[in-house]
Amino acid sequence: MMFPRIRCIFPLLPLLFNLCSAAHTIFANSSLSGKQIITSSGGNFVLGFFAPGNSDRYYVGIWYGKIPKLTSVWVANRETPVADPSTSVFKISTDGNLVLLDSSNALVWSTDANTTTNSTVAMLLDSGNLQLCDASNPSRVVWQSMDHPTDTWLPGGRLGLNKLTGVSQRLTAWKNNDDPTPGIFNLELDPNGTSQYFIIWNSTYSYWTSGTWNGQLQIFSHVPEMRSNYNYDFQYFNNSVENYFNYSMKSSAIISRFVMDVDGRIKQLTWLDDKQLWTLFWQKPDKPCLVHSLCGAFGSCNENAMPICQCVKGFRVRSQSDWDLGDQSGGCTRNTPLQCVDRAHLSNSQRDKFLAMDNMRLPVNSQTLNGIGRDEDCKLACLNNCSCTAYSFSGSRCSVWHGELFNLQDQFDESGASTLQLRLAASELSNPRSNKTLVTWAVASAAAAVVASLALILFVTWRRRRSRLMGESKAVGSGIVPFRYSELRHATKNFSHRLGGGGFGSVFKGSFPNSTAIAVKRLEALRQGEKQFRTEVGTIGTIQHVNLVRLIGFCSEGANRLLVYEFMPKGSLDTHLFSASATVLNWKTRYQIAVGTARGLTYLHEQCRDCIIHCDIKPENILLDDSLTPKLSDFGLAKLMGRDFSRVLTTMRGTRGYLAPEMITGLPITAKADVYSYGMMLFEIVSGRRNLQEKTEEGNTAGFFPTLVFSKLMEKNIGSLLDQRLEGDADLEELNRVCKLACWCVQDNEICRSTMGQVLQVLEGFLEVSMPPIPRSLQLLTETPENINFFYQSLSANQGSQSSSDTPSGWQTRSSTTNNSSA
Repeated sequence: MMFPRIRCIFPLLPLLFNLCSAAHTIFANSSLSGKQIITSSGGNFVLGFFAPGNSDRYYVGIWYGKIPKLTSVWVANRETPVADPSTSVFKISTDGNLVLLDSSNALVWSTDANTTTNSTVAMLLDSGNLQLCDASNPSRVVWQSMDHPTDTWLPGGRLGLNKLTGVSQRLTAWKNNDDPTPGIFNLELDPNGTSQYFIIWNSTYSYWTSGTWNGQLQIFSHVPEMRSNYNYDFQYFNNSVENYFNYSMKSSAIISRFVMDVDGRIKQLTWLDDKQLWTLFWQKPDKPCLVHSLCGAFGSCNENAMPICQCVKGFRVRSQSDWDLGDQSGGCTRNTPLQCVDRAHLSNSQRDKFLAMDNMRLPVNSQTLNGIGRDEDCKLACLNNCSCTAYSFSGSRCSVWHGELFNLQDQFDESGASTLQLRLAASELSNPRSNKTLVTWAVASAAAAVVASLALILFVTWRRRRSRLMGESKAVGSGIVPFRYSELRHATKNFSHRLGGGGFGSVFKGSFPNSTAIAVKRLEALRQGEKQFRTEVGTIGTIQHVNLVRLIGFCSEGANRLLVYEFMPKGSLDTHLFSASATVLNWKTRYQIAVGTARGLTYLHEQCRDCIIHCDIKPENILLDDSLTPKLSDFGLAKLMGRDFSRVLTTMRGTRGYLAPEMITGLPITAKADVYSYGMMLFEIVSGRRNLQEKTEEGNTAGFFPTLVFSKLMEKNIGSLLDQRLEGDADLEELNRVCKLACWCVQDNEICRSTMGQVLQVLEGFLEVSMPPIPRSLQLLTETPENINFFYQSLSANQGSQSSSDTPSGWQTRSSTTNNSSA
């Protein structure tokens, strides 16, 4: 419990008078105005006046002191800004409260603490907490900012519910990126007293829950990402008076915060000092279109477009300035009013029409009309009601909507997608008679636009090329950057520092002018067309997850095709597992790597719009960042290689032992092929050696490790399977779970293998796994290494054209010193 009742840090009253000049304290005879600030003792946080973004309104707030970009964590007067900080005063009033007075000496904001003395002091702590203490009784805190959070939850703070008063400590999003006024999205603990959080829209509608707290796993059931971040300690307290959560960081060097963002999602962010940016660890809901009424009335959400919110046809943005600042809650308004009154006196061409919108997630709050069995009758029922704005007819069900439409989602590719008939004024829909005139006008306008655009493009291209080398690092995180080959050659010092390579190509280390490290993969023998290559790269670039290596940019000049990735300083997993000189990974770290990798694969298989099969899961393609968080590399490259992928499979070094049988025999490949490879990698995470390693360090025959796992599971002697370097230091329940799961993953028949989603649930303790059967293929490999070679040669021969003598060299049994890293 971080703050059971937080006390001011004054062990002795006389010390108070020695702190009168302290930079982190406000006394009764001091105040803040203009650019004056106070800074916490360690310099972590600053308190003063600030103006967010491009605003000319000023607020008293707390922000990070060691981060260049002003990032506020708490705002006092978020509803009542002041115009001039130089004539405004933040001080301790005569009644002992902290107050903000404007230029006319009017009260703008107050702590409103129930003080019994006018002798108080305010101190800004290194935790970001502003405390108001009774100077005559220093152990008594009369008010603190962490009890009144705004949009940010800092380590040490509490979010909870007072059961006696019903008062909730909640996070409330800003109105927009430049306005800290309380917005429409809140994160708060369940008012009914359960251990789960809700995100609530407009204080009325709950659209996301964290799920209940699992004290054993230390996660919320709907936020499994929490388990892969072991830098946090969460605690839950529940008694007769209150229930709440708080959290702390295991390392004081890590700067982290939880934010209720203006886009309606809760986000966990961590500051990367080397890259000078905030990185997103997880956010909920996962997809922006799951946020209730994100785009407002008559706004449609499309996760495949930028921006994701657009007004539907016949409507325009109600407040463009708010949309530009990230607040689309105002939605859209009609271009032309409906012509409903006196419909009998209107001609057919003047009457309201319907626009068919396919592949839509239908809006909420529909009304079903019974007794209507035809689309035409459903349409007439809507037209005859002036408040009806849309209808949908599916099967024998007629649904109509009245008033404003919320939660529209375009290109909805899940079950429940339907056609929405949107009611519009006739003038908003095309008139066939005017089409010819419009086309003529459009052609003339387009010709003029082309000439102007060519001139503009030439100018912009010149400017971009001039500033490219100094600007590419700023573009990291904002989109996929197209690089020139000469730039990447310069960044990699003519490709002199090779990190490794695989079937897709070689990887080289490079750096931007600001010393930001990158990894550049030079694709080999790619025969894909320019347009298709850029399309596929754009698709890969939109795939972002904490357990996937981020694609920064690309190069496509003639035969030169290169991909630019973020650099992973800890290298690939194989160097940590198999290298004798590497630091031994403990069991907890290995388990977290297995969980993180499963999470990345689950995202590729089940959460992307189109399922992405990796086709090359192995330790060389699991990269580790500074905190040993696993990130999957080379995802999407199988699709990028196109027809060349069959060549890659047969020439790829380091994949023998990871390929599923169907990949070798030429059968159709599904996501279950990745599951097989993942299972083989799990065996190596347990043993710390290659599955196909023929000799141990002592010179004894090692055999095929997966067959040993089956036998030890049946003998209930799994402890002997663990990497000897760990000296038995492992959670045996987790070890047993991993071994059983790996055996299920490598079943011959893909139908018998688990999905990656199920694998993840098992690792996170949500599913139990039973004893698996022994695959027939592994039964062939129980005696000698010669059987292993025979098995793979037999599978290869089934391809028809390849004999055993043509078996690729990459399928030879590898020793413990083999190292073909892929970035």
